[in-house]
Amino acid sequence: MIPQSSWITVLIALPTLVPFLGAALCLLQGRNPRFQRAVTVGAISVALIASAMMLYLTSVNGPYAVKIGGWGDEGYPNGPLGITLVVDRLASLMLVVSTIVLLLVVVYAIGQGIRDGTTDQPVSIFLPSYLILTAGVCNAFLAGDLFNLYVSFEVLLAASFVLLTLGASADRVRAGASYVMVSMVSSLIFLAGIAFAYATTGTLNLAEMAVRLDDVSSGTRNALFAVLLVAFGIKAAVFPLSTWLPDSYPTAPAPVTAVFAGLLTKVGVYAIIRANTLLFPGGSMDNLLMVAGLATMLVGILGAIAQSDIKRLLSFTLVSHIGYMIFGIAVGSEISLSAAIYYVAHHILVQTTLFLVVGLIERQAGSASLRRLGGLFASPVLAALFLIPALNLGGIPPFSGFIGKVALLEGGVKDGSVLAWLLVAGSVITSLLTLYVVARVWTKAFWRPRADAPEGGLTNSTASALIEEGEDVLLEEREDVGRMPAAMVLPTAAMLAAGIALTVWAGPIFGFTGDAAHDLNDRRPYLTAVLGGDR
Repeated sequence: MIPQSSWITVLIALPTLVPFLGAALCLLQGRNPRFQRAVTVGAISVALIASAMMLYLTSVNGPYAVKIGGWGDEGYPNGPLGITLVVDRLASLMLVVSTIVLLLVVVYAIGQGIRDGTTDQPVSIFLPSYLILTAGVCNAFLAGDLFNLYVSFEVLLAASFVLLTLGASADRVRAGASYVMVSMVSSLIFLAGIAFAYATTGTLNLAEMAVRLDDVSSGTRNALFAVLLVAFGIKAAVFPLSTWLPDSYPTAPAPVTAVFAGLLTKVGVYAIIRANTLLFPGGSMDNLLMVAGLATMLVGILGAIAQSDIKRLLSFTLVSHIGYMIFGIAVGSEISLSAAIYYVAHHILVQTTLFLVVGLIERQAGSASLRRLGGLFASPVLAALFLIPALNLGGIPPFSGFIGKVALLEGGVKDGSVLAWLLVAGSVITSLLTLYVVARVWTKAFWRPRADAPEGGLTNSTASALIEEGEDVLLEEREDVGRMPAAMVLPTAAMLAAGIALTVWAGPIFGFTGDAAHDLNDRRPYLTAVLGGDR
């Protein structure tokens, strides 16, 4: 009988370890696509099962921590060295939601044929890269020290660049290069923050650092927090550090865009939550975060209004709704932090669903441009798959978007400060403008006849001729236009169902996020799990 502690160690390591092993197997079997698909789906399924078990265990017993590869128990003034993995209610919820998304998106990609409309893409590298991305996401949520979190970001960067540039078209390489440059800047700032943190506290373990920072002067603490916020703010696409996102995501294949939009920015948001609650409690940067949250909401949604391509439009709404999460983090009360965590889960599911629907629109109509789309209401399934998450994103009751926003507004009203009231007003305005944006997509792409679209009657050959004459025409060459495969529709419907489940079981889920918020503000459960004793 293996001791319980050993089971916990294995369980916490599985979401990171199994995808890495699966990626290695997929690389070795690059000419066996059936084997690659089976390994990929199996590895992510194992990660999902392990995450669900951790969700249950943390809900009952609180946080768990394991130390892997530790050495130097004696002779090191700062204790043993090694990797600390920590799972608490927040981390386990993020793991469950993320692995659900990763599993359904890869099934969608397999159903699509991965190639995304062209025949010259190196599909054998897609699934190994996707598994490495999965490992990076899971490890980021489990990281118990700054350097391990940095490694997770770098794993994400490497896998993301491969997935963004799949097919090596000019647009994708250009977007991938821009994404890598921005990410490298973020990584360098993060490295500087790691050096600063170690010089200040003599450790990179988050729990030890949290204890030692209590004895550091407020000026040094604020300087360190500012450096880390810039690094995490770039990852999370917080204004004014968000301009890279709308140019990077829309050029990628539909499944890649979906998983990027749903997950990658939320890793940055998660890091901000950890820094603000564990390392730097007390609200020293709350006013700055409030201003950034308000600007992110308004600038993002105004950018969405100006777009005619649905992918770019959704990319701007993605930026905009990051502002809601920053709103909850900045207010910092238990209800607002609980609402922010709930809203992160909601937004992961809803935003991913909408990007998957855009992939179906491209398969059905050959374009994602509102200048060429129309008449999609002729496909009731496609119309329903878009309308429900779109209303959810806009915050129409009784969907989870409405529930999360009401909770955030309640937290802002209870705070009562001028900035909090401005955020409440900005949240309402952003929600109304989001409804306007999704209604415009609905009326143009679904409701009107395609013949009424400015370029609805153009064939690709006609469009090419107009381009040669100097006309401004959006041309999208695709080889896969036609019926939507069931293997693409079913994962999208499952993602939609997951978003609805967040509404149906909003009470228990809010109870869980409330407990998570309590643990974050208290800190003692996390510190006790890692350091032991009564903290």
